[in-house]
Amino acid sequence: MRVLVAGATGAVGRQLVPRLEAAGHEVVGLSRRGPNPVDVLDAGAVRRAVAEAAPDAVVHQLTDLGGADGAANNRVRIEGTRNLVDAARRAGVGRIVAQSISWAYAPGDGPADESVPLDPTDEAPRSRIVAGVRALEETVAELPEAVVLRYGILYGPGTWYAPGGAVAAALAGDPAARFLGSTAADEAVSSFVHVADAADAAVRALAWPPGAYNVVDDEPAPGHTWLPVLAEALGVPAPARSEGGAPWARGAVNDRARAQGWAPAHPSWRTGFADRDPG
Repeated sequence: MRVLVAGATGAVGRQLVPRLEAAGHEVVGLSRRGPNPVDVLDAGAVRRAVAEAAPDAVVHQLTDLGGADGAANNRVRIEGTRNLVDAARRAGVGRIVAQSISWAYAPGDGPADESVPLDPTDEAPRSRIVAGVRALEETVAELPEAVVLRYGILYGPGTWYAPGGAVAAALAGDPAARFLGSTAADEAVSSFVHVADAADAAVRALAWPPGAYNVVDDEPAPGHTWLPVLAEALGVPAPARSEGGAPWARGAVNDRARAQGWAPAHPSWRTGFADRDPG
């Protein structure tokens, strides 16, 4: 299969491209960096790039997280996804695999499965994040073979949670550290996924039935449990335990993805945080 990877130089993309090639796929990369950069916010440029690539499928791994600018990332989710889907449709592409997130679900008891609706909140800034996720998922669903991968919090090489990354800086007390994740050792529950496992799911998802799938590890956990483990792995101080936590921070379950044959090679952050193998 000829596969266009949008976001080929990102944290997941760098893991994904060699896996696709190892699986026998022909890969064309699209990103803002590299010898032939393409701005996903430029509809004409995206249309030309997709037409030239003539792919059988598109894998959408585009984000804009380098500057921890939520508005910029939302613009990629909304406008960039629209441009990519329109270009794919014009090129006759029906299959797309798109990166989404697993922490946009409505509040509730216990980890969420894919039947839980997205959070209807109107409270900013969460409302803006969820609106971007909703727009992304609704847009890719316009293609007949759309698979949405709702990733857990990504850790591993190239992520904010890697050694020397933004989370390590924040935990070490750097006032200039800015990121969109959490460093609160409270009761808010998160689900994680190693970037290598996220990439593996994206390869497999090329053959999955359309729909949404949580791509998370096996152990949702509250911040007061996982943050000390992360801090130890990063060699930085752990924050003091605190109380409370957002009601939507409930984690997610991966049963649906597992039913398709995917299983995380890093089933828990407990060992994954300290694993220096790039995957």
